[in-house]
Amino acid sequence: MVDFKGAHYPKGVIVHAVFFYVRYAVSYRDLEEILAERGVSVDHATLNRWVVRYSPLIAAKAQAKKRPAAVSWRMDETYIKVKGKWTHYYRAIDQFGKTLDFMLSEHRDEAAAAAFFTRAIGNNGFPDRVVIDKSGANLAGLQNMNCLLILNGWFWLIEVLQVKYLHNIIEQITVPSRS
Repeated sequence: MVDFKGAHYPKGVIVHAVFFYVRYAVSYRDLEEILAERGVSVDHATLNRWVVRYSPLIAAKAQAKKRPAAVSWRMDETYIKVKGKWTHYYRAIDQFGKTLDFMLSEHRDEAAAAAFFTRAIGNNGFPDRVVIDKSGANLAGLQNMNCLLILNGWFWLIEVLQVKYLHNIIEQITVPSRS
């Protein structure tokens, strides 16, 4: 449990304020007004301290309670416009459609794919197999992960399936628009 000892406000108020700031794109001053409308008088500097102090703790607790990912992943990348600039959107889901991770990158290359897989595996554990399309960069990123596994003494490798249509489940998931 996150320790709120020494806080001058009830736990529910702090959690609500941190959640609202992290979930919605509001400034601390706007959040101060929103809480004032609900009868809570708190300064924007205090809200900043709460977010800095409690959001990593709350995120760690939520991560610990997260259900484990399935052993079969689907991975794809697409090209989307974010704030007027085109960027690559990497995403991975499990076999049941649960989003595992996503990443925005300026480049679509082996380094970006390896960085994405490192992050996704760090957050969700190792998959038994990953289904990708015919992208050479994604294949190279997964081969990098398998090389790292061998170098670290693991003899259990990630099976890579390059099938053009098997990862269609990920293509059906909508891409968030950020213009």
